Order: sequence, then structure tokens, then C-alpha cells
Amino acid sequence: MLENIKSFYIAKTIFSFSNQKNKFKLIKYNKRLQKKINLDIANYKQFSGRYIIYETKGVGKEYLANNNKLIYEGEFLYGERNGKGKEYGYFYDKHLNVFNELIFEGEYLNGKKWSGKGKEYDSENGLIFEGEYLNGKKWNGKWKKYKYSKLHFVYEKSLELEGEYINGKIKGKEYDKDGDLIFEGEFINEEKNGQGKEYQYNEIIFTGEYLNGKRNGKGKEYYHGSLIFEGEYLNGERNGKGKEYWEGILIFKGEYINGERGKGKEFDSYY
Repeated sequence: MLENIKSFYIAKTIFSFSNQKNKFKLIKYNKRLQKKINLDIANYKQFSGRYIIYETKGVGKEYLANNNKLIYEGEFLYGERNGKGKEYGYFYDKHLNVFNELIFEGEYLNGKKWSGKGKEYDSENGLIFEGEYLNGKKWNGKWKKYKYSKLHFVYEKSLELEGEYINGKIKGKEYDKDGDLIFEGEFINEEKNGQGKEYQYNEIIFTGEYLNGKRNGKGKEYYHGSLIFEGEYLNGERNGKGKEYWEGILIFKGEYINGERGKGKEFDSYY
């Protein structure tokens, strides 16, 4: 334990008073120094500004080189995070005070979060996900995403997406820059996938199926609460069999190609 403390003190002194380039040069060719401070040069991350100190075989701690803040403690394999570990993040509050948070605790595989409980932060927006990871993916938990729009040389922040992961699938809502709801339904990788509803001016304009962010499959369109179309979609447009209505009256029944009417029958009952 005493040797570990001594090694860390030496490492801290060396890294605190040198710039990044000089830090790397200082230890790159000095095998004796590497051994003395228990630092594996192969795992010193020059460009990310991090370094690792191993306490025992396979177990170590990872620090930011510019301020020696602990960012990870746990198991390593071949210089990558592998096995059980804890990751820490450093953030600013509204008064610009620095505070640290445990952002993940669980298993890592090849340097990436794999399974366990964790949090994700955005430097500008704060906490954007809190929940569980499974096999490297967000699995269960609350999630948010923000966007910025430029207005008269000023960037305005607004909530774009929010929802919940349930067994790897997202049920959520999407908003426009004014905060009005424009979609609610299912997402995969933050894109519309599955069942959903579209809104405009707080009114439903479409209900149906989505694939990769676009209308795909069966759906219905509405105008001021009245059904105007029901049928099939492909890549966001009417494609396949469908029916078109006007004020509740059927005016066309047939096939659609790229949003246009194809073969079918028109009805004159709307005149």
C-alpha cells in the first residue's frame, strides 16, 4: 500500500509540471522510471491525456494527465477496460463549481460499457440518461436529447426527444423548437421505428408504422380530426393499396405509387 502511494505521488509530481508532449517524452525512453512509478508505457494514452497506474495484475486506475483526476478504477486486459469497474465524470454546475459523479458501475468489454447501471451526461445539458446497460446498449432507463437552433446570432436550447428504454426499445416523444409535441411512439437508435403518431398544432395527422424514421407499412392520415387516407406506405410516401376520403366520403380506392394515384376507382360522391 505504501509503495502504491509513493508511486502515485511520484507520478503526480512528474505529470503536474509538464505539458502533454513533454510528459510523454519524459517516460517514453526511461524504462527505469516506468518501472519505478509502476506505469505501463504501452497503456499511457498520449493523445487522450490519460494514464494508467496498475496496483495489481489486471487491476488499475486511470487518471486524467492534466489534473490527475480519477476517471476509472477496475479491471484491465491488454490495456483496455475489461471486467468489473467504475467510471467517474467531472462536470460544472451553474456556478461553475466542479463536481464528480459516478457515471457507470458494471462490466466493460474491450474498453466499452457492457452491462450494469450507469448514467450519461452532456457537458451542456447535464444528465441525459440514467438506467441499465446490457451488452453495450442502453436497456432500461430514462433518456433525453436536446437540440440547439440559431436565432438572431443566439443559440436557443430546446428539448428534442425524451423517453424511456424498456428492454432495449424506446417509447418516447419528439418536440419541435417551440416545445410542441410532433411525435410519440417507438424508437430504435433514436429513430422512429415501430408504431407511432404524428402531430401538428396539437392535432393527430398520422397514425401507423415507421421504419428508419419514415412512414413504412400501414397507416392513416387525418386532417382536422377527419380521416383522409388509409393504406400502405413505403419510404415515407403512399405506396400500395389505399383509400382516400374527403369529409368522411370515399373518393378513391386503388393503388398508389410514390405518393400518386395509380390504378383504381374514383368516386364522384364528393361533388
